[in-house]
Amino acid sequence: MAANSVSHCFSLSIIMLFLYLQLIHCNVTYDRKAIAIDGQKRILFAGSIHYPRSTPEMWEGLIQKAKNGGLDVIDTYVFWNLHEPSPGNYNFEGRYDLVQFIKLVKKAGLYVHLRIGPYICGEWNFGGFPVWLKYVPGISFRTDNEPFKKAMAKFTQKIVQMMKDENLFESQGGPIILSQIENEYEPESKLYGPAGKAYVKWAAKMAVGLNTGVPWVMCKEYDAPDPVINTCNGFYCDYFSPNKPYKPTLWTEAWTGWFSDFGGPNYQRPVEDLAFAVARFIQKGGSFVNYYMYHGGTNFGRTAGGPFITTSYDYDAPIDEYGLIRQPKYDHLKELHKAVKLCEKALLNSDPNIVILGSYEKAHVFYSESGGCAAFLSNYNLRSNAKVTFNNMHYNLPRWSISILPDCQNVVFNTAKVGPKASRVQMVPTNVKIESWETFNEDVHSVDDESSMTVKGLLEQLNITRDTSDYLWYTTSVRISSSESFLRKGTPLTLSIQTAGHGIHVFINGQLSGSAFGTQQKRKFSFTKNINLHPGENKISILSIAVGLPNIGPHFETWNIGVQGSVVLHGLDEGKKDLTWQKWSYKVGLKGEADNLSSPNSIPSIVWTRGSLETLKHPLTWYKAFFNAPGGDNPLALDMSGMGKGQVWINGESIGRYWTISVNGNCTGCSYVGAFRQTKCHFGCGGPTQQWYHVPRSWLKPTRNSLVVFEEIGGDASKISIVKRLTTTDK
Repeated sequence: MAANSVSHCFSLSIIMLFLYLQLIHCNVTYDRKAIAIDGQKRILFAGSIHYPRSTPEMWEGLIQKAKNGGLDVIDTYVFWNLHEPSPGNYNFEGRYDLVQFIKLVKKAGLYVHLRIGPYICGEWNFGGFPVWLKYVPGISFRTDNEPFKKAMAKFTQKIVQMMKDENLFESQGGPIILSQIENEYEPESKLYGPAGKAYVKWAAKMAVGLNTGVPWVMCKEYDAPDPVINTCNGFYCDYFSPNKPYKPTLWTEAWTGWFSDFGGPNYQRPVEDLAFAVARFIQKGGSFVNYYMYHGGTNFGRTAGGPFITTSYDYDAPIDEYGLIRQPKYDHLKELHKAVKLCEKALLNSDPNIVILGSYEKAHVFYSESGGCAAFLSNYNLRSNAKVTFNNMHYNLPRWSISILPDCQNVVFNTAKVGPKASRVQMVPTNVKIESWETFNEDVHSVDDESSMTVKGLLEQLNITRDTSDYLWYTTSVRISSSESFLRKGTPLTLSIQTAGHGIHVFINGQLSGSAFGTQQKRKFSFTKNINLHPGENKISILSIAVGLPNIGPHFETWNIGVQGSVVLHGLDEGKKDLTWQKWSYKVGLKGEADNLSSPNSIPSIVWTRGSLETLKHPLTWYKAFFNAPGGDNPLALDMSGMGKGQVWINGESIGRYWTISVNGNCTGCSYVGAFRQTKCHFGCGGPTQQWYHVPRSWLKPTRNSLVVFEEIGGDASKISIVKRLTTTDK
């Protein structure tokens, strides 16, 4: 018995040792050169694909296209405000199914970089924070503040535990090899002082203490505490070095383009410039590059932040908003990845030996342990091509380019020589009929009914709506004496309104008097316009509009929107009348929202009206119609160019905000960063920033799909059409 007992204990010890060694073997580690997975150092290419900016039906195809494009890793933020819409109530269903998304990445044989944050920026509403967090007593965001740290730690722990429960960390055999805590804090840290530094140390310690078995990173955070790795975000990161010599050089956001805001231009980043930036980063010791975005997707619903960020988050990414490959960006980057992987052993084995080839020309030469050689030949001159001699051979280097030589002899790739032809995009009519139109007009006269509240003074919008709606009514009344001289003269009064943004529609006695909006660059604005009042009681109703909450900046708890400052009437016999501190009635949202008109299954208390749309262009109008799904499998969109501004739903699913405001300001040419560094080019003159709005195929039924539109200003709904997106490649 004693012998058997010893044998049994010995066997258990061997098993435990084996499991321990397996755990150690699976841990992700790093040194100054690179991330090591299962003990093997790797040069890794990643791409950002955000699960809620597409649909579950699209995920597998997007991930496979990323793999085919030469990526090793899928990068995604975690969206706190989607997953915890109210304290302690979680949602991980449908587009929010983070676990399923990561499992699909694993199925494809790729890794995951999970950027928990939980602050994400991302041009996302409130930077990913749930709005209820603003109203936690005593809170101060992103600083050494106990209420904030408690909430942040709870959500971070929730996500980490979900991943552990599903064995999704690499240390458990899963695909997650990196996690991120916080996000781009360094630009704000000076405003927080010592409390900000203490917060960074706390956040790092909290994250590392969760024992995930994979490294944590902090992007744009130079003083990231050990063992957390600080990383770079930007158009270029060749200047970047980690804060400790034993940490690898990682680029968490290589910007493939830029986001668009309503009224602004759209952007493109030439792939030649992007490839040059990546190759230059690699030749200077970089070993991890994440493209932000690889697929940008769509800001469905009210998720866009900014404010004023468009519903499209296309980002000029290698895979476009609709899931189609964008050429030549996709294939040119794919060839870059292949070329770099051919040099991987040499790149990870040695530091570069730099050879000066000319005034702007250099060679970065690397050697592997087996004696192999790889070289990057660069020409930093943006204006002129160059001829150089390297290893007794002659090479032509286009301007602003890098040639990659995996054997130090033969060029397999040059960043400026683009082989793939450009893909052309067409939005083609489907001839689908949108029929059975019905309408409902919001009743401006009922906005101060029994469901409204009345107080003295102007209240901040977010404190009342808690972001449950884009809309808040401010209503007051003004009595005009029949003896007022302006009535006899027939001259109008002037109404002035100061706001904190983002837009207003002003109604006088139920009639639209005017509208005004801020911009992404200048959110606060004022409204000044002549108005007509009549003797007796006059009602002034202001519909204040949010166009997505800000997503970047310090002290989220102090942000405000809505009618703030003053409301003043000018031109009365008494001179001016300040309405700011008189009684105002407040009502959250619209009648159509309260009745859930966007849902095909709702039973509203209102009655829809059938009729012709040709002469109907009233403000604050709801439209409903039906259509059959177009045949085929091409991606679909709504052409909203005939409308003004509002929101749109298909079968109860929110496509998002639309706004056909035309591009203003500079919409041609390119912007530059640093010495001759081309970053992004503008286009879109003469039309709206966004005309087409993505309709996921999976949201459609074969027949009788409901389309609901809420139009704020007044548009021609009869011009709404369904189009399909086609791409062709030049021969």
